[in-house]
Amino acid sequence: MMSLLGRPDVDAGEVFVNFNQNITSLAVATSGGYSLYSLGSVDSTLDKIYHTKSDELFLIERLFESSLVAIVSQRAPRKLKVCHFKKQSEICNYSYANTILAVKLNRERLIVCLEESLYIHNIQDMKVVHTIRDTPCNPQGLCALSSSSEHCYLAYPGSVTAGEVQIFDAINLHAKTMIPAHDTPLAALAFSPSGTEIATASERGTVIRVFSSQDGSRLFELRRGLKRCVSIVSLSFSTCAEYLVSSSNTETVHIFRLDRSATETAEGHGGKQSSDDWMGYSFFRFLSKTVTSYLPTQVTDVFSQGRAFASVSLPEAGVRRMCAITTIQKQLRLLIASQDGYLYVYSIPTVEGAECQLIKRHDLRLEDHYAMDIKGLNSGVSIGGAAGVPPGGTGGAGAGGSGGDGKSAAPVVGGGGDKAGGSYASAVKGDEPAGPSSA
Repeated sequence: MMSLLGRPDVDAGEVFVNFNQNITSLAVATSGGYSLYSLGSVDSTLDKIYHTKSDELFLIERLFESSLVAIVSQRAPRKLKVCHFKKQSEICNYSYANTILAVKLNRERLIVCLEESLYIHNIQDMKVVHTIRDTPCNPQGLCALSSSSEHCYLAYPGSVTAGEVQIFDAINLHAKTMIPAHDTPLAALAFSPSGTEIATASERGTVIRVFSSQDGSRLFELRRGLKRCVSIVSLSFSTCAEYLVSSSNTETVHIFRLDRSATETAEGHGGKQSSDDWMGYSFFRFLSKTVTSYLPTQVTDVFSQGRAFASVSLPEAGVRRMCAITTIQKQLRLLIASQDGYLYVYSIPTVEGAECQLIKRHDLRLEDHYAMDIKGLNSGVSIGGAAGVPPGGTGGAGAGGSGGDGKSAAPVVGGGGDKAGGSYASAVKGDEPAGPSSA
C-alpha cells in the first residue's frame, strides 16, 4: 500500500496513517509515538493492539498481522529500523546514504526506496540481495510491492517525463516488463492482492488504468473525472480484487467496479452484449467498438472508460487520505484513514450509483485507556550478517538500473548478535499471534 508518511508538505500536528498489506490493521503515528489498531470490529470499535512513545516517525510499515514493523524517524531519516513490537526489541537497523522515501514489505522481500535507487532485502535475514541503481529521479518515493509471494513484483517509475511503469521480479531479480501507462509522469501505483494486476494514475489524475503485470496488456481504463486535473493520493485494490478505490486532493473518493465477467462474456460471445450489460461498463465498450469508424479516437476513448461505481464526499478538500476496501465480518467495507485524525467506515452499495452509507467515524487522536502503553523500544538486538549482495548475486535492473555490489551508497547494518533470530523468523512466517505480549 502507498504510504502518506514521509511527505514534506504535511503540517505539524497531523496524524500519519497507513494500512498493512491485507487491510487487517492500521498504523497511526503522531509526534509522540505510534499505535497499531486491529480492524476486525471496526464497525463498532477500534481496538488498539499496541502503543509506544517514540521519536516523530517518518515512515511506518507493518508486515501483515505479524509483530514486525519497519520504521524511519524524522530525527534519522536515513536509518531504517526493523522492530519486534511484541518483544519490545529492535531486530536490526540499516543506514543509507540518502533519505529513505518509502519502505515496502511482504513475506519474501523488504524494499527501501531512495530518490535514485532501490534496495531489495531478503526479509528472512535482512541481507541486501539486489540494488537497482540510477533509477529515474523519484523525489516522492513512488513504488509498489505486491503482497503476494507467488507474484512478488516491484513497480517503480521508468521515466521522469512520461508515465512509464517498470515491473521488476523481486524474487528472480530481473526486469519483467515496462508499461507505457500514461503520457504524463506517474502519481500512484498499486498491485492487486494476487500481484497479477497493477493500477496506475498520472499527475493529471483524470484516468486510472489497470494493466496485467505479467505482460503489460491493458485490462481496464477508468475515468475519475473530465474537467479538472487532480493529485491522486491513494490507489488501492479491494482485498477481493473486484473493486478499485482512489482518493485525491479533492473531497471525493471514487470506487470503481472491475467487471471482469462482462469482459469475458463479451469476448466469449464475439462482442455481443446481453440486455443486463447495457447499463454497466459493457455498454461503453460496445458503443466504443460500434462508433470507432465514425468518431475521433479521443471521443471513443472517453466512451470506453468505466465510470465510478460509487463515491463518497468528505467534509473538505486538501486533506490527504488513505483508502482501502476489505471484508469485515463478512461485509464489504470502505475504510478511509485521514491525516486530520479520523477513520471513516462506509458500507458499499450493491447497485451502481447508490450512496455509500457512513457506519462509523473513529477519532484517532483520542486516548484509549484500555490500550497497552509500552515505554519505548529496547535496542541492541540484531540479526547477524553484513549488507551487500552475496558473491555472484547480480541480475538485470530494468530501465536505468543495474546489479549492485553493495559498495556505492550501500546500507550499513547496525547492532550485533543473533538473539532475536528465532522469534524473527516466526514473525515473518506469521506464526505468532498479532496481539500484545503478556510478558
